[in-house]
Amino acid sequence: MKPFAFERPASVMDAAIAAAVPGASIIAGGTNLLDLMKLQVETPSRLIDINRLALDRIEPTPEGGLRIGTLVRNSDIAADIRVRQHYGVLSRALLAGASAQVRNKATTGGNLLQRTRCYYFYDISKPCNKRRPGSGCAAIGGFNRIHAILGTSQSCIATHPSDMAVAMRVLDAVVETIKPDGSKRAIAIAGFHRLPGSTPQVETVLERGETIIAVRLPPPLPGVHIYRKVRDRASFAFALVSVAAVIQMAGGRIQSARLAFGGLAHKPWRVPAAEQTLEGEAPSPAVFQAAADAVLAGAKGFGSNDFKIPLTRRTLHAVMAQATHS
Repeated sequence: MKPFAFERPASVMDAAIAAAVPGASIIAGGTNLLDLMKLQVETPSRLIDINRLALDRIEPTPEGGLRIGTLVRNSDIAADIRVRQHYGVLSRALLAGASAQVRNKATTGGNLLQRTRCYYFYDISKPCNKRRPGSGCAAIGGFNRIHAILGTSQSCIATHPSDMAVAMRVLDAVVETIKPDGSKRAIAIAGFHRLPGSTPQVETVLERGETIIAVRLPPPLPGVHIYRKVRDRASFAFALVSVAAVIQMAGGRIQSARLAFGGLAHKPWRVPAAEQTLEGEAPSPAVFQAAADAVLAGAKGFGSNDFKIPLTRRTLHAVMAQATHS
């Protein structure tokens, strides 16, 4: 690691002001940032430790949902009885992520902001537009088994690694932030992460110093909650394809369907047209296939990850079969 200054701000406002200084990075659990620093992928000159701030509570909202502080550990969210009973897809997604030890350290805000696990991003000897803009993308034409098939660009085919973010996308969560000037924002998670385009190094819509303080969940969604993750090994592996689903049945037909996908794009992927294809229909392979067609519209493999296209179809079919026969 390179030398850095260390600071513990006394308030959220102080943290946002400190984080606005060039070269500064916020640290909480550090499960991603410390790895990046050890490999010199990131070399912050100043670390802003927010662990002592009062941002570690899960509280009910007046609307009937939950507000999860940015410092709530992943294991605490997954174990919370309100999350388990009413937001099962979120609890299951968190339990599918990393290991128990990592979940005990990883935080809500840090999970949303974790960076891609692209091999070339982590290897500073290789070109990577996300790490060094304008240097190229070694994954295109390289070994790209874990990479994106949707929402890609000529600059980047990396995926977002978070399981939690996929579940929050299907739940329509809202990210609450504070800026260095004291103003606050509520950002729908649908618009929080950015696609790579020509600036893959810009991964979210956050402004310099803008700090996540909480994530707000809407009132519980009725239906069957499922999170299915397909990966190379059973533990501590990132998704090749994952599906977060909330499916409600009525009279033998699909009354409502919400689907979000991980492992396919630079951000959690959700296609309203796929959900509309399912709603009002009786469950059948043909209906599931039509939904998969909508999800995969424009999908493109890059060689080593071509298998993700049929794998997404099979995974969606399995999720829908489970949800409609529960």
